[in-house]
Amino acid sequence: MIIRSVGELIRGRTLHTIDVGATVTEVCRRLREHHVGALAVEEDGVLTGIVSERDVIARVIAVGLDPQLTLVRAAMTPDPRTIDVEECLADALQKMLDGHFRHLPVMHDGKVTGMISMRDIPTEYRLMRQRYEEMLARNAAAEQLRA
Repeated sequence: MIIRSVGELIRGRTLHTIDVGATVTEVCRRLREHHVGALAVEEDGVLTGIVSERDVIARVIAVGLDPQLTLVRAAMTPDPRTIDVEECLADALQKMLDGHFRHLPVMHDGKVTGMISMRDIPTEYRLMRQRYEEMLARNAAAEQLRA
């Protein structure tokens, strides 16, 4: 099956979030625990930002702030660009390239339902290319049998 929409790509994945009032230390714990590079930041169940490993490094560690005392609000990227579940992978890739970021919250009916990363896109396109090459090989073999 070829995945065409962002929604198909994230189907079955767990969304990892953190409250805007949590500490950066808690962000780091969750990133490590869930093996992800970014978390959706919520306030009262509403997406208010995104916080990534790079955000923590640039906005906390590199400027000498204490991660145990610094709140997510100080490290996050507020009001992130998002993508709808129905949009295609090419649109997601273009948004990430245009915005110079690696993670994109996925929305459905105004609520965040997932997160995709730049790593997801090349992986999917590699799989699509592999399937295409397999199809070409099968077609070539079928042509040889007919000849």
